[in-house]
Amino acid sequence: MLLSSVAVVAGFIFLVWGADRFVLGASATARNFGISPLIVGLTIVGFGTSAPEMLVSGMAAYQGNPGISIGNALGSNITNIALVLGITALIVPLTVHSGIIKRELPILLLVMVLALLLMMDGYLGQGDGLFLLLGMFLMIFWVVRLGLKERDSGDPMSNEFDAEIPEGMPTSKATLWLVVGMVVLFVSSQILVWGAVNIAKAFGVSDLIIGLTIIAIGTSLPELAATVTSALKKEHELAIGNIIGSNMFNILGVMALPGLIYPSMVPDGVLTRDYPVMIGLTIALFLMAYGFRGKDGKINRVEGGLLLSAFCGYMYWLYLVAV
Repeated sequence: MLLSSVAVVAGFIFLVWGADRFVLGASATARNFGISPLIVGLTIVGFGTSAPEMLVSGMAAYQGNPGISIGNALGSNITNIALVLGITALIVPLTVHSGIIKRELPILLLVMVLALLLMMDGYLGQGDGLFLLLGMFLMIFWVVRLGLKERDSGDPMSNEFDAEIPEGMPTSKATLWLVVGMVVLFVSSQILVWGAVNIAKAFGVSDLIIGLTIIAIGTSLPELAATVTSALKKEHELAIGNIIGSNMFNILGVMALPGLIYPSMVPDGVLTRDYPVMIGLTIALFLMAYGFRGKDGKINRVEGGLLLSAFCGYMYWLYLVAV
């Protein structure tokens, strides 16, 4: 048990570091090739912060533990909104006036509904996985088109990405960090899954619960770091944009992997407990961030506290199920 716990902690640490190096190398390389900072931010940065979830999900499915994969995708989305944004809003109340975010939030809700319809038969198969993967590529295409359209519009998120993406890093160094990040992500995901499976067996809890709790919280650490850092720099659009982009990647990319690699029945509780919680929190984020009647959307400290309370309540619900 001690070795498994050490493996989980070490896996999380190296996942966070590897994701950071991957994003640094990929974004610097893309910038050196003249790609717009807005496009880099909306695609590479969003994909990079979801890289831990994708690697862990793929590894878990490959090892015959699809419950961890599905739990990781749903749990990470719940954690991103309720825990990450909740903590961030308590530290720095967030103001949202980006047109990009207001267009992406409805798309995120639509993606969640479509994925839910695929799983309503209680089975996540290869056809479902292919459909979700296709959706991920279509989303990337849409984001790139949006980025090209908004590049010169003065959208605040574009300026924030421009300030964040490294400039002046040699391509050779950027490529080195990209490769190092990918290798570290791959190895650390193997270590993490091994430790998590052993802990689940020792405590007699399901793979799904482990995926929804320990794995989801751990793989959301890059989002927590990125979101809090952006908020402290007053880059509110970037803070919320990171969460929206990551959640889209989780549903389309992370959820696709167990279907493609290890088709299986959807675990009990996913459709009746976890998925409704995720959609409910996404609707709450939409109502907070959208800004009706022409006003800017806001997530203040009270709303941040409510999100954090919702996360604690959900964790307690899972605890009752586990015991």
